[in-house]
Amino acid sequence: MIFTRWSAKLPGTQRRAAARSGRAAPRAAAAAPLADASAASGSGSVPAARAEGAADRAADGTNPATADEPVPATAPPTVDALSVHDILGTLPALVAVVYGPEHRIAYVNGAYATVFGPRPAGRTAREALPELDELGLLPLLDQVLRGGTPRTVKSRRVPGGAGPDGSRDGYYTFTCTPIEVTDSGPAPDPEAACGAPHHGVLIFGADVTDQIESAERLRVSEARQRAAAVTLQRSLLPQELEQPDDLRVAATYQPGGTDAAVGGDWYDVITLGAGRTALVIGDVMGRGVRAAAVMGQLRTAVRAYARLDLPPHEVLQLLDGLAAEIDASQIATCVYAVHDPNEGRLVYASAGHLPILVRDPDGTVRRAAEPTGPPLGTGGWLHTSGSVPFGPGCSAVLYTDGLVERRDKDIDDGVEALERALSGATGAPDIVCDRLLRSLGITAAHDDDVAILTLQHPERTGHDAELFHNAALELHGGTEAAPRARAFASGVLTSWRFAPELHDLGVLAVSELVANSLQHGTPPMRLRLRRTDRRLIIEVTDGDDHLPRRRRAEPADEAGRGISIVATIASSWGSRRTPGGGKAVWCEFALPRG
Repeated sequence: MIFTRWSAKLPGTQRRAAARSGRAAPRAAAAAPLADASAASGSGSVPAARAEGAADRAADGTNPATADEPVPATAPPTVDALSVHDILGTLPALVAVVYGPEHRIAYVNGAYATVFGPRPAGRTAREALPELDELGLLPLLDQVLRGGTPRTVKSRRVPGGAGPDGSRDGYYTFTCTPIEVTDSGPAPDPEAACGAPHHGVLIFGADVTDQIESAERLRVSEARQRAAAVTLQRSLLPQELEQPDDLRVAATYQPGGTDAAVGGDWYDVITLGAGRTALVIGDVMGRGVRAAAVMGQLRTAVRAYARLDLPPHEVLQLLDGLAAEIDASQIATCVYAVHDPNEGRLVYASAGHLPILVRDPDGTVRRAAEPTGPPLGTGGWLHTSGSVPFGPGCSAVLYTDGLVERRDKDIDDGVEALERALSGATGAPDIVCDRLLRSLGITAAHDDDVAILTLQHPERTGHDAELFHNAALELHGGTEAAPRARAFASGVLTSWRFAPELHDLGVLAVSELVANSLQHGTPPMRLRLRRTDRRLIIEVTDGDDHLPRRRRAEPADEAGRGISIVATIASSWGSRRTPGGGKAVWCEFALPRG
């Protein structure tokens, strides 16, 4: 088929031609007087001839303003005389024209032939344009031909379709537009001849290889940054949770999906000594490496402040000031809780974080009530501590907002869903974490980071219960207090069937701690012995809040050696202020394995 004998008419072409004819009529009418004037003056030259004569006079140096002929009005150039074949042939885009229900080839331009090779006119697309089938465009051509509506497919890969030498794959966005192909003469190919006008499709392929490659480079760069942030995040989280004697603890962290930048969620478990355990979970607002770095600094600070064995609200007060110093634009939420097995409670403080959920042995789930202060880094707020019962058989969940927050729901609905999931979640803490993730619909494609910290205070029976004992003695001032404390400790340690060496060290530690309390403390005083499956804990409390410290005693000193002796013979020791306005001094002895 010779395409020059065909013309392509886009929808609306006839209307635009009519409009041009309508605009040309007034111009012709306006030009009529000029023609009449020329005839009257005896000049028989046409406007083109006058233009050529004016040009000659200009070349000879004659002033055109003195010429007898008036200068005609020049019509603006139009594209009506341009060849569609020539226009499409100069386009760098891929252009092909097909017609009829079998999509026979009417035309392909040079760019199309360069990428796919020359294509014979008159052949069907399924036979001569196999690339359209590979690109999935043949069904699209049918839809466009039937519906008369343009359709577009984006970023289709064309092997060897990029670069002047076809050395790399190209990507093209193809637009299929319905057109009418009219027959301006007899078709040379009888097989291609069909009634005019013919409905056809113009296939236009725009090269988007550079955009696709740029987007791919951007995705690779973002993936590297995200991988670095995730690596940093995971390296700053505890690699292995500390396992307290009286609690079973498990935690999980899941970063957001591949399209989401990593956040600043973190958790930690810190053993404080004397059987007490600190549990913390927090969330730095924002995403990326910066949020992960701020999270790492806050987590390190929490561990340092926890070693001071301060009440939860004082720890958050210190963190609040530190968060503002690290980055005033970064806001973080946090819950810090302390479990003491002797009290059977969780004492906690919250800085803008979601409430702790506690599950009782009967399956009832309770939210830890107020107080809750503003997030860390806001300043100007005095945090306070609260408490919630947490005895044997209870479990609790600390979590970040990624677990319960959804864009289309209120966050309270998410917390209620978590309560329902926790009420039926039984088993070990790690199993509970997995069940909560599944119940809340958290998958690898979730768009936010999720951190969960689960703890259980197990009920012990049988042989396991024999490994946990408590004994306490109220101390009264006087010279008989120290001998009485030593006798009580000796009897208790003997009943617990400790080895003679550990028995003697325990009695010595009791003697020194009680003597220190009698000399520097005030009533009421109390001695407490606690045995777990891994350690022996000795603790003495009194009513004075002055904390002892270890110091080097001079040879002539008569005092100051008690704490040094305790620190030497025990595995660890420490002291803390008690809520009632006193202090507790304790030491621990590690029990032999087996």
